[in-house]
Amino acid sequence: MSTTTSELEVAHGGVPAGKEHVYSQQPVLSARNIVITFGRVVGLDGVDLDLYPGEVLAVIGDNGAGKSTLIKCLTGAYVPDSGEIKLNGERVSFRRPQDARDAGIETVYQQLAVIPALDIASNLYLGREDRRKGPLGSVLRMLDKKGMEKRAGESVRNLGIQTIQNMGQAVETLSGGQRQAVAVARAAAFGSKVIVLDEPTAALGVKESGMVLDMVKQLRDKGLSVILISHNMPQVWDVADRIHIQRLGGRAGVITPETHDMGEGVAIMTGATKLSEDAP
Repeated sequence: MSTTTSELEVAHGGVPAGKEHVYSQQPVLSARNIVITFGRVVGLDGVDLDLYPGEVLAVIGDNGAGKSTLIKCLTGAYVPDSGEIKLNGERVSFRRPQDARDAGIETVYQQLAVIPALDIASNLYLGREDRRKGPLGSVLRMLDKKGMEKRAGESVRNLGIQTIQNMGQAVETLSGGQRQAVAVARAAAFGSKVIVLDEPTAALGVKESGMVLDMVKQLRDKGLSVILISHNMPQVWDVADRIHIQRLGGRAGVITPETHDMGEGVAIMTGATKLSEDAP
């Protein structure tokens, strides 16, 4: 017997083995019945989502399924027409991306927001520059460049990134994977609760993609909650704890790599099959 999308909660049996304690906690980020329309086009039609502490939640779906629209609603780029979003159990209403950032939600988009001509430290602290202490900072508004370089280096090392050593190096001299690492390190440095990664490996080779996925695992191991949007199914099944499937503006289900293989996930994503009450 088929079940409706709204009934597909985490209790469907797809809790990752050995992590039952994680899913008994309150979600870090939750959304209920999110609806947004663009004229006569329905972007999201009553979507629910739960993100738990220290998990990687992948969001997959075909083009036009509502993945990016959902993420933009969760991060303040769009304001939903209706529905409820909670952060650590408290209802929030983000009117702009800065509201989400102030609340501890950082987003790394596929089009990296880095300035190639600036060095790594300047990119990490872009828009959040630290001033020097005393009158030099308060009166003359001088930046604490040495301090920012030191803290930038700590952020990079904390993610296990060994291919970047000189924080004074211009970003334009870095490879694609290294630039992505800078963007992820910036998100990790300021995202105290949730980090959203939108297709972080789309333009990268195999080796650089592996480096980025290792960073995602590092973020999870440090207790951060990560939402990963990706079309790369092998990468999703490699790194995700749970997989949220979008279809035609709604949520088709939530599965795990342990309960469903890639073929089954794609079948649900395309509508070839549906989750049922007796499915794991």
